[in-house]
Amino acid sequence: MPESKVRKHSADKKKAQHKQELASQRRSNDRLKGTSAAWVPWAFVIVGLLGVAWLVTFYVAGQLIPGMRELGNWNILIGMGLMAAAFGIATMWK
Repeated sequence: MPESKVRKHSADKKKAQHKQELASQRRSNDRLKGTSAAWVPWAFVIVGLLGVAWLVTFYVAGQLIPGMRELGNWNILIGMGLMAAAFGIATMWK
């Protein structure tokens, strides 16, 4: 038995409804992906400034501070590591 023809208006209506559903799903997914956690900018700034402060303290008074004296030039790695961690955190910022 031959299949009956679908009315053009009905088919267009289904297509439009499907497109609207897809668009709403994309918008909801974009909202979830487009936001970063509230702690990200704060952590980025704090960890970056902590790294800079560590290096400045090491260069200015590193020999006077007992913990830094024992670490020696490892203080440079610690300061640069903190700044690198800050840039790693910055990649999560949207």
